[in-house]
Amino acid sequence: MEMSRGVMTRWAAVALVLLAACLAPVLGGGETYKDGDPVRVVANKIGPYFNPTETYEYYSLPFCAPDKMEKESHNLGEILAGDRKVLTHYDIKFKVPNHGMRLCTKTLSLADLQKFQRAVDEDYYFEMLVDNLPVWAYVGLIHTPSLLSSPPSFPILGDFDEKSLENISAKRFLYTHLIFNIDYNGDRIVSAQVATSPSSRLDITDVDSEITVDFTYAVIWKESSVRYEDRVERYQKADFLPATVEIHWLSIINSFVLVILLTAFLAMIMVRVLHNDMRYLIADEEEEFGSEDESGWKLLHADVFRFPVNKTLFAAVLGAGTHLLCATVLLLLLALFAFSPGKKGSLPKVIAILYPLTAGTSGYVSASVYKQMGGFNWVWNTILTSVLFPGPLFIMFCICNSVAISYESTAALPFWTIVSVFATHLLMTFPLTVLGAIIGKRNAKPFEAPCRTSKVPRQTPHVPWHKSLAQVLVAGFLPFSAIYIEVHYIFTSIWGHKVYSLYGILFLAFVLLLTVTAAITVTLVYFQLAAEDHRWWWRSMLYGGSTGFFIYLYSFYYYSARSRMNGTLQTTFFFGYMLILSYGVTLMLGTVGFFSSLSFTKYIYKQLKLD
Repeated sequence: MEMSRGVMTRWAAVALVLLAACLAPVLGGGETYKDGDPVRVVANKIGPYFNPTETYEYYSLPFCAPDKMEKESHNLGEILAGDRKVLTHYDIKFKVPNHGMRLCTKTLSLADLQKFQRAVDEDYYFEMLVDNLPVWAYVGLIHTPSLLSSPPSFPILGDFDEKSLENISAKRFLYTHLIFNIDYNGDRIVSAQVATSPSSRLDITDVDSEITVDFTYAVIWKESSVRYEDRVERYQKADFLPATVEIHWLSIINSFVLVILLTAFLAMIMVRVLHNDMRYLIADEEEEFGSEDESGWKLLHADVFRFPVNKTLFAAVLGAGTHLLCATVLLLLLALFAFSPGKKGSLPKVIAILYPLTAGTSGYVSASVYKQMGGFNWVWNTILTSVLFPGPLFIMFCICNSVAISYESTAALPFWTIVSVFATHLLMTFPLTVLGAIIGKRNAKPFEAPCRTSKVPRQTPHVPWHKSLAQVLVAGFLPFSAIYIEVHYIFTSIWGHKVYSLYGILFLAFVLLLTVTAAITVTLVYFQLAAEDHRWWWRSMLYGGSTGFFIYLYSFYYYSARSRMNGTLQTTFFFGYMLILSYGVTLMLGTVGFFSSLSFTKYIYKQLKLD
């Protein structure tokens, strides 16, 4: 049940090709300008700050729209991230300051004002792109006497201080003036920010008739010493506050030390117990095997390698878990060496590329295991392997996308994007899975068990359900506790406005997760065998994968206590996709738990000297 060296080499070559492909867009050049050249300002999306998934097109609110909408091109990653870019008519020229210019004069109807009121109530923010650099600002402000007269600045990818709404005399203000602060170095733009003007805001608290509004803007240019190649560092450094970064490092180091101690402790116990067992075996070497003095795992030599029930599903789970493990490892390696957090849409794009390209691993592992277990229904095994994870993902996507369509949100994927993703699965993921299955079937070696399996299975002892449940909970809680801090920051990145950039720490946490999962699964499998229960195949997978349950359980805590997400759309996306993410973790870590347990059981039973 192990991959051949040739197959591993081929997949390593694929990883290098992907690495080179991802380096090109990250290290590529950018726009250069001459004095007075126009600078494109692109409006992207708008939505509630605390509901990052609930995004809409910028001009879904009645801002000053150009006479002719020019939509920008999008890559797959940007579309998956909900981006819908359109060119604005802000007249910004390179190095030409502008201290006040009218964008347009617009008459806002009562319906328009109600839209703006709702946007202000729900803390709407908008995102624009200046020379492909994202800038953010709030649509308006809810002002109470307890707040300062000047509103807080928009937190760039950082933490946000909740606005106080306790005073019933709160007023709604709409910002009508934007200030673009742009830094340049030579002929390139190295920084861009947008700010709102407290002195130019419109009170829209109580309106009963249409209002005519002047929307204006200003542009401030400043020379900077920041290199063009370093212009994305501002976003990386703003992902966490300085104090938070220090706490982050200390927490992960603390987790690392605890994991090392835990693993060493479990290893010492296992070595000591096994040493005692082997010593008794050597002492009784002259006695006939199977004497009345034998007990525990030694009695199971004729049953411990009996293949599990539901072989097709078991092999498919191992294939799907191996696929996710390979894709995750490659994604982390790309993040370490070639990933740019400042590149918009790069993460979804890389994931969309990696998953199909690594599909061959699922077919290879599933078919190899299935053949070793004596399976014969190859077609069903391959189909089940190819849909075991994408199937539930597609069902959840249909539910979430339907909700997004009903909200007219940009989170809903366009029809042709759905067709292209589905076609990728049919024309790339599935064929590679079939190809991997063919290679795995041909190259699979016979299952090498150190003990012969009897024809009649041994009767297993009764295990109380609460004991089994406790073992599963312990198996999942320990790995989760090792990565708890990292899980929090990943949540704030996926379901917030932070950009995760500590990929070295993330890779270390992933290694710790795999290490603890393997260690605790092997320990619990040994205790199960010592209790003379040989049904460890499925149980080892359950032990390893139980961490996914704790990740999903944590999502409920995060939603209610650590975030301000609300609404049907955001709730559906959060709990729906977190369920799929937890399911994927269960498949991946369940595979790790089984293969580590298989290596362990083979090792200890090789020490038995049987006739």
